[in-house]
Formats: sequence, C-alpha cells, structure tokens
Amino acid sequence: RRVMLAGIGVFTIGSIAAALSTSSEALIAARALQGLGGAAIMPLSLTLLASAVPASRRAVAIGVWGGVSGLGVALGPVIGGAVVEGISWQAIFWINVPVAVVAVPLLLRGLGESRSSAPSRLDPVGTLALGGAVLAGIWGIVHGNDDGWSSAGVIGTLVLSVVLLVGYVAWATRRPDAVLPLRLFRSRSFTVANVIALTFTIGMFGTVFLLSQYLQVVQGYSPFEAGLRTLPWTAAPMVVAPLAGALAERVGLRPLLVVGLVMQTVSLVWFAIITEASADYSSFVAPLLVAGVGMGMTFAPMSTAVLDGLPDDDFAIASSANSTVREFGVALGIAGLVAVFQGQGGEITPTGYDGAIGPALLTGAAVVGVAVVAALFAPRRAAAAS
Repeated sequence: RRVMLAGIGVFTIGSIAAALSTSSEALIAARALQGLGGAAIMPLSLTLLASAVPASRRAVAIGVWGGVSGLGVALGPVIGGAVVEGISWQAIFWINVPVAVVAVPLLLRGLGESRSSAPSRLDPVGTLALGGAVLAGIWGIVHGNDDGWSSAGVIGTLVLSVVLLVGYVAWATRRPDAVLPLRLFRSRSFTVANVIALTFTIGMFGTVFLLSQYLQVVQGYSPFEAGLRTLPWTAAPMVVAPLAGALAERVGLRPLLVVGLVMQTVSLVWFAIITEASADYSSFVAPLLVAGVGMGMTFAPMSTAVLDGLPDDDFAIASSANSTVREFGVALGIAGLVAVFQGQGGEITPTGYDGAIGPALLTGAAVVGVAVVAALFAPRRAAAAS
C-alpha cells in the first residue's frame, strides 16, 4: 500500500510539473516523472486485488478490474479531447490532482498494508540493464526510417539492446532476487500470458495510434470527435471484461483467449481492407466493435494467467512484469507500425495514408496472429480454480 501511495504522489507531482512546464524539455521530464509514479499504480492495483480475494473468485474480480480499466481507456480520449478543445492542454494534467486527492484517502481507509513473507533486495544493476535494453530497442526502431536502418546510430542502439538483454539474463541467472526473476518463466501460464501481452499490444495499440491519426488528419475530426468515434472499440472492454472474467470460471482461460485474439486479428485485417481516404465512418463501426469485444475477452483471462499457479509472494513482481511487457508492447507497436507505414511511403497527411496504411495494419494483424498461436498453449483452466 505504501508503494502505491508513493506512486500516486510521484504521478501527481509529475502532473503538476507537466501542467506548469514552459518548454518541451521540461514537459518530457515531467512526463518521465509521471511514468515513474504510474509504474507503481497499475501493477500494484492488480496485486492488491488478487491478494484480497479467494483464488476461486479471482477470475471474476480480475474481470471487474479489467472493466474498470476499460472505462479509463474509453473515457480518456473523449475527456482529453474535450478538455484540449474547451480549455487547454495543461488542463489534462491538472485533472489528475483532484483524482489523487480522492484516491489517497480511499486507499488509506479501504486497504491494509501487505508485505511479502520473503522481502527481496533492490537490484539496481538488473534494473539498469533491463531498462536500458528496452529503451535502446525502442529508440532504434523509432529512428530506423528517419536515420536509415543501416545507419551506425540505429544499428548501434539495436545491438546495444541485445547485448544488455543478454547481459541481464546472465546476471539474473546468478541472482535469485533479480528485478525480474527468471524462475517465473518456469511457469508455462506466466510465460504464455506475457507472450500474448507483448504481441497483442504491439498489434492492437499500434493500430489504435494509426487509426486515431487517420480519423483526425484524413477524416477531419477534432480530437474530441475522434475519441467519440473510437468508443465502439474502447468502451466494449468495459462491458465484456467482467463477463469474460465470470465466464472464465466456466469455460476456462484458453477458449476465451483464443476467441478474443482471433476476433482482434480479424478486425485488423478488416481495417486494412477498408481504411482509405474516401472511406465513410459507418464502415468502421462493425470492425471497431469486433476489436473491442475481442480485447475485452482477452484482458481478464490474460491477467489471470499471469498469476495462475504462482505463490502469493510473487504476485507483485509477476503483475509488474506483465505491466512492463504491455507498456513495452504499446511503445514497440506504435514505433513498429509507424515504421512500416513510413517504409511504404506513407505520411500522416490528408493524402498520405492510401497505399501505406494497409501493409502497416496487416503487419499488426500478423503480430496478433502470433498471440493466437501462443494462446493455444495457455492452460485450459486456472490451476487455482481447478
């Protein structure tokens, strides 16, 4: 609880700093501070939830958690667009302050302190190696098209990413309390869930970025209007995730994961076919719904699978690892799909989408297809409930 409270505090300070920033450098630094605080909030919310409910009801509880998270995803673009248009961009960051004022007393009143029975030491070496590998990999992909994939800077950072990752594995092999213990990967459920998390977020959130830009730049909608038009996709998980959590106890994790990921793959292929400058918004409603329902069916069983069969003491590190994988997938998906888009000659202009958006979205569909294959190896049912 104390770590989560600290995370909220750091996130709020970062929000205030962002709202008061007067330069792009100050804004980037404030956003980094927000990220530092936010890194403690989402994974620990899942950890505290999983520890507070019986194992037999965990899938249902995680489904509700996924629905609430889906509400944030749905309302974020709409509220953000309205605030930017109606007030100012700084107001987006000021909104977080009253939220923190409400959240802190609720946490203090509603949650007791939790401790691991075997506290671990900090791992600064492992954290720097693993974090550096992630940052170097994303930097190389983001700059690949602009600087050239054969440029020394891009090749150097990608090689550095691999070297740091290999170095981390070598380090973690000798250190049982590494920041991401390798023993967690002995759990098939944990490993499969993280493969799914990585590939599904790469494909889906890279597509979310390209489509949101398409709605604004090509279709001419304002940020608020674009947010409203993505609601069939972003709001569906709010409804479907709790139902999927309850259904997981009846039919198991694997069927829901496979069906949900297949639906998302189909939706991306559908988007690739219909997305062009002359397309009417009405043609997007059906694939947006398919994508949203599929995403809602994926969230709860994936989050359940991450923790399935692990001791309670590992919940915090397991959920944190999964959160990191998903955030990396989002960054990699946006960078990767934009790289494909630009590599096909695409530009984020009113006339720059035709001919380039299709290959980018099909790439996203192929990556989500990998998640479908991984889901076939997920446990049929949660071990804790069987």
